[in-house]
Amino acid sequence: MSEQLNPDLDLIVLNCTLATVEDVVQCDIGVKDEKIHSIVPQGSLAGSKAKKIIDAKGALVTPGGIDAHVHLQEPPLFGLGSTADNFESGTRAAIAGGTTTIVAFAPQRKHEDSVLATLACAHERAQDQCYSDYSFHLIISNPCAKTLAEFPAFRDLGISSVKIYMTYEALRLNDEQFLDVLFQSRLHKVTTMVHAENDSVIAWMTKKLHERQLYAPKYHTASHPAVAEIEASYRAICLSEFIDTPILIVHVSNPRAVDNIRQAQAKGLPIYAETCPQYLFLSSENLDRPGLEGAKCVCSPPLRNKSDHEAIWAGLEDGTFTILSSDHSPFNFNDSTSGKGSSVTTERPDGQFHLIPNGFSGVETRMPLVLSADRLNIQKYVELTSTNPAKLYGMYPRKGALIPEVSDADFVIWYPEGSLAMTVTNDILHHNVDYTPFEGHKVKQWPRYTVLRGHIVWDREDGGVVGSRGFGQFLHRTESMMAGSRSEGSWDVETAWV
Repeated sequence: MSEQLNPDLDLIVLNCTLATVEDVVQCDIGVKDEKIHSIVPQGSLAGSKAKKIIDAKGALVTPGGIDAHVHLQEPPLFGLGSTADNFESGTRAAIAGGTTTIVAFAPQRKHEDSVLATLACAHERAQDQCYSDYSFHLIISNPCAKTLAEFPAFRDLGISSVKIYMTYEALRLNDEQFLDVLFQSRLHKVTTMVHAENDSVIAWMTKKLHERQLYAPKYHTASHPAVAEIEASYRAICLSEFIDTPILIVHVSNPRAVDNIRQAQAKGLPIYAETCPQYLFLSSENLDRPGLEGAKCVCSPPLRNKSDHEAIWAGLEDGTFTILSSDHSPFNFNDSTSGKGSSVTTERPDGQFHLIPNGFSGVETRMPLVLSADRLNIQKYVELTSTNPAKLYGMYPRKGALIPEVSDADFVIWYPEGSLAMTVTNDILHHNVDYTPFEGHKVKQWPRYTVLRGHIVWDREDGGVVGSRGFGQFLHRTESMMAGSRSEGSWDVETAWV
């Protein structure tokens, strides 16, 4: 605990219960020049001067949330669907929910031969729009020679992660292309994110459902059976082991896929995993609603059975999951042009599951829902929602920690225990979406204040969003701090088969 004191602080937070991955301490926090200045025993800063003083009243204070899986202002990639949130509205929702940093996506389309051009377009969309700090993952859908030759430029541009897909016509790679990307990622110490579902299984099941004239939203789950995720996650692990380079399997939903990952980790393989609140709080029952209503909860991988929730919680508790993200990918429900309603035709007024844009909102609700569930040790909660994303994606210790004179002053001041009880409704949220899949969920925590680089950007009781559009900065990321390739030498085609 830092003992440094300075009466000329920008912000003082008194009477904190500060939780980091290292410890839980009763303290006061001093902030100066956008950095954590001091963390001192509780009462040490009482009577000190600062531009702003907050009494946390003994409440929990945690590092600012890092949501490393956020889709904003993306071009149509899934049929007619186009994401509802832009960088302004998405990051506004983020800070209201305690997330101070997001990592969004710069998606390359199949006809594009440059991911650097894609990145430039993403920068144009985000420039001067963000309430939170931000960075980008590069989605690679066309690993042509030019794209692969651009990997050496990533580091100077502050990019250290790419994402590839094993499904979706607009994005999927075959195994040869998958290996091409992994090979370059190994060479340049880039973390590769993988959407792991077997595309052929999904196509075959969709065909079989259509043969029986089954089109309702609830059949989305049947069209993406668990085996598609189980097989693809195992295949991704095998290819990662072959090239000897780390991967992160995103939005894992199925217990047997969790087992695949756990077994790989037990072998010492650099396999990382992410899950999301929807696989803890929602289920396939949410899709079985009248008319098009079930489309509100269509995502991929799909919502599974309630009985699967416990295995996902267990994976969070035992460290199988590295990070907990939202996969915020919202589409408006009452939008027949680019939202969920685009799946409706005259012949199919209840929509067609295979045409429903996949995804929904979650960037604002992620932190409060999981904290309110009281399932995770508070230090594990901090690790999953902030510290590990920072380490995995090259932002630590500037982000994901509260280290005096090192870390940005990004933190969340919650409510004193037992002092808040509320219900999630769409009208209290700050996204640009006409519904939330978590409507009606009870929570007992919500950020009282969100602080980004020492500035209060969310004050629930006095103004709500008080930060400014454009205050968010692009984060120049470095390589992952997580374990990488097991061997230091170059990958050798003559010996790799051994």
